[in-house]
Amino acid sequence: MEEYYMNTAIELAKRGEGQTMSNPLVGAVVVKDGHIVGMGAHLKYGEDHAEVHAIRMAGEHAKGADIYVTLEPCSHYGKTPPCVDLIIKSGIKRVFIAMKDPNPLVAGKGISMLEAAGIEVTTGILEHQAEELNKMFLHFMRTGLPYVTLKAAASLDGKTATKTGDSKWITSEAARLDAQQYRKSHQSILVGAGTVKADNPSLTCRLPETPKQPVRVVLDTKLSIPETANVISDRAAPTWIFTANGADEEKKNRLAALGIKIFTLETDRIHIPEVLGILAENGIMSVYVEGGASVHGSFVKEGCFQELHFYFAPKLIGGTLAPSLISGEGFQSMKDVPHLQFTQITQIGPDIKLTAKPQDEKDGDDVYRNR
Repeated sequence: MEEYYMNTAIELAKRGEGQTMSNPLVGAVVVKDGHIVGMGAHLKYGEDHAEVHAIRMAGEHAKGADIYVTLEPCSHYGKTPPCVDLIIKSGIKRVFIAMKDPNPLVAGKGISMLEAAGIEVTTGILEHQAEELNKMFLHFMRTGLPYVTLKAAASLDGKTATKTGDSKWITSEAARLDAQQYRKSHQSILVGAGTVKADNPSLTCRLPETPKQPVRVVLDTKLSIPETANVISDRAAPTWIFTANGADEEKKNRLAALGIKIFTLETDRIHIPEVLGILAENGIMSVYVEGGASVHGSFVKEGCFQELHFYFAPKLIGGTLAPSLISGEGFQSMKDVPHLQFTQITQIGPDIKLTAKPQDEKDGDDVYRNR
């Protein structure tokens, strides 16, 4: 039954997806005499944690009960008081934890405090599922860098548009709706200047009940995107632009006056690891890269990705001049090529979605970065 209760907690935790910002997804279940008497999830950044909701629902039944939590309870003051204190005060007898929290502010301290209070603690129940639930948060805590997902849509022969640039629409509405889920779950969406100039996208999540729009990140070496572009003029979400030496200073000032955040790298080109470092410094824990091909090529060449989502439509575009999924210099030798493993293959409407990760990736670490 331990796995059953923990699985319930994991399913509860998923309800906060896209709403907890820099906080992890957490679910909790209080069990007394074989019955669930309290349930909770951390639903929104700055609001009560899962344990608080579950214990509050359990009320007096919490005394002598068990609590199942997907992540080690916090032991420090943040936006809310420590959950460990509440668990101890409630009279809960046993605590079952899916995984320890790598956050240095917690990192075993919560467990130590519970045990010091005479509460029995068991860890590692459905740990793999708990890791997957918070893969972005865990990667950020362990590496100090955002979790990067590469996304692209193409025909079956790997073309993202015709030779004239026509790309609407290669994949079905069902596939495009699926991608919206990932816009919601990531803190930022990243594209290159070419995509902005060619498609003039809004780069917003169009799902209902989206609590906060992701930050729109544009890589624009020469600061060439028009000031009429949607990402600048629509005010629908924050826009951050990365540019390089030599960019027009007057244009920078005009954009800054419109609320656009400009990051000027002290180089002649944009270096992806530097971009990710700056995003991390500014609180961005996850990046959904929507291209285009040259941007994807840069992320792949640098090894700066943890996951990729490629959508393939049952269409054949053909032509050597039609753009492909990934461009750039590519690799000179097969020994340098990243080896991936497919983690999921799904049919969505008429299309196929392939999900893959670097084959040698362990515990969310990016094994290709800066190699």
